[in-house]
Amino acid sequence: MSSTPGRTRSGAGSDLAGHRGMLAAMVLAVLGYQINATMLSPALPDVIERLGTTTAAAGLSQTLFFLMAAIGQVTLARLSDRRGRKPMMILCAIVLIAGDLLCVLAPNIEVFIAGRILQGVSAAMFTLAFLTLNRLLSPAGFGKAAGIVTAVNGGLAGVDAIAGGQIADTIGFRGIFVCSALIAVAGLLGVRRYVPDVPPATTGGRFDSRGIAALSLGLTGVLVGLAQGSAWGWTSPLTLGFLLGGIASLVFFVVSQKSATDPVIDLEVLASRRAWPLLITTICTLGGAFGAIALTIPLFAQDPGVGLGLSAVTAAVLFLTPIQLIGVVSAPLTGRIGPRIGWRRVVVIGAIANFTIFVFATVFLHDEWFLIAALGALGVTYGGFMLTGLNGLAVTTAPKDKPGSLSGLNGACFGIGASLGIALASAMITAGSDANGVTEAGYRNAMSVALALLAVGVVTSLLIRRPEPAKAAGEQGEEPGERSGLVLSHH
Repeated sequence: MSSTPGRTRSGAGSDLAGHRGMLAAMVLAVLGYQINATMLSPALPDVIERLGTTTAAAGLSQTLFFLMAAIGQVTLARLSDRRGRKPMMILCAIVLIAGDLLCVLAPNIEVFIAGRILQGVSAAMFTLAFLTLNRLLSPAGFGKAAGIVTAVNGGLAGVDAIAGGQIADTIGFRGIFVCSALIAVAGLLGVRRYVPDVPPATTGGRFDSRGIAALSLGLTGVLVGLAQGSAWGWTSPLTLGFLLGGIASLVFFVVSQKSATDPVIDLEVLASRRAWPLLITTICTLGGAFGAIALTIPLFAQDPGVGLGLSAVTAAVLFLTPIQLIGVVSAPLTGRIGPRIGWRRVVVIGAIANFTIFVFATVFLHDEWFLIAALGALGVTYGGFMLTGLNGLAVTTAPKDKPGSLSGLNGACFGIGASLGIALASAMITAGSDANGVTEAGYRNAMSVALALLAVGVVTSLLIRRPEPAKAAGEQGEEPGERSGLVLSHH
């Protein structure tokens, strides 16, 4: 295999076997973040009780967690182009540990939210890990490693969700953050020892702090407004202030990028079919699938009135474990086939399959065993094909001079999509409630919104520009079967 410009390779360093210690360190580093997203969900009632807060405040902590994940990914990934991947990975681990400690010691919801914000920022560890692996490994090695890291994106095969409920029932929610902190410390030590230093992708110039601030304010305004609109009132001054202020900040961000000497996002590339269809596909996929999996289906499963009336632990075992367990297996397998058949093809197949499965899940929502089977299938199509494929496509088609720009933005779209999906599902369920509680129409409306988002994702996945095999082969020197998985110029 010939050497690739912009990659660091030498002998065994080009395959996965030569970097097992590095990969293990990255898995620990991303796992420290991920269990804060998966283990806490069943423990939210304990958070509300112990901190004496409200459901709306606890929900806001979740929204801000995923929002900061979006902002952290685009900011730290872009900054790592200048400062290097390893220093930013170390920073992420330190920020995560600080956030965990705040949540462990939190005397009230305000301190707890501050901790969740810091934890969310550390989500950039995922993008930094992918960028580092892409730099050091061959395309085939990167595909395998990306699949392994992506498998962690769903947690510990569903065990973490069940463990989160058990920890909450015994020692309280704080125990979850103790576990996260211990894993994060192990990840930090592993990154320091096993992740090699590679030269920054760019040098000189000035970091666009103005653009980052405008993007952060814009995303915060829009997503918090959407998430809290049903609680505050959609026409209330507070909701309108967040939404309109966020939109104004995003408009300013776009305008500022045109005059910035080193913009956060290359608008010319963003406007191309390498970029915007991929970003919309990511947002719609996470918005549709995550909103249903993390909110609509768990609430429906535990609803004793119009739902299935299951306990929290039973619902977690039946409806969370299958998708996560199968995803742990399917993500690495997808990582193996991605470089062979092309990451774009993986994404298109996954998008179509996700939509089809959700159609049947919506129609047979009351059929418990059919729903279990559908979520198990999503372990392949969503946990494997889509999550791995979107990450692989984002990294391998990034520009050589700014490899962290669109890759970081695509990582941010994961957080944006998750926040959007939860906000819309919550709004639909709330709108479908009456004096007796949530109605069946509320759940079906939420599933219908998920279907609509996934349908848009199918369309936009088909619009992603196909790689240019001849150019890819010329630049990379790869065999024909691997061409579509390599660095082209951007996505």
